[in-house]
Amino acid sequence: MTDAAQPDLTVEDRKLVTLARATRARTGATEGAAVRDSDGRTYAAATVDLPSLRLSALQVCVAMAVASGSKGLEAAVLLTDASAVPAADQAALREFGGAGVVVHVGDVKGSITATSTT
Repeated sequence: MTDAAQPDLTVEDRKLVTLARATRARTGATEGAAVRDSDGRTYAAATVDLPSLRLSALQVCVAMAVASGSKGLEAAVLLTDASAVPAADQAALREFGGAGVVVHVGDVKGSITATSTT
């Protein structure tokens, strides 16, 4: 993916796309996600789909940030076959990140199709 392929993304947001894409590809999961916290640290995860535990990729990212002592979020990327961020993921991002978190949604290959904020 070149900069021209994602002209509206900052360098730091393109990094999130790369992390989400690599994590999803490495695990073969249905979704890949990455978030950047308010200190600039990044967290990437894939969907967890076990008989006893089901978490979306974004939920895992938020949980990792919380468990690491982060105080908030700046941006998130979700790579998925879905056309929008599921309500439960939106709630987790809003609850932890507050208003103004930039959320990019793209296909599993990393092409961003929509951008919104919490």
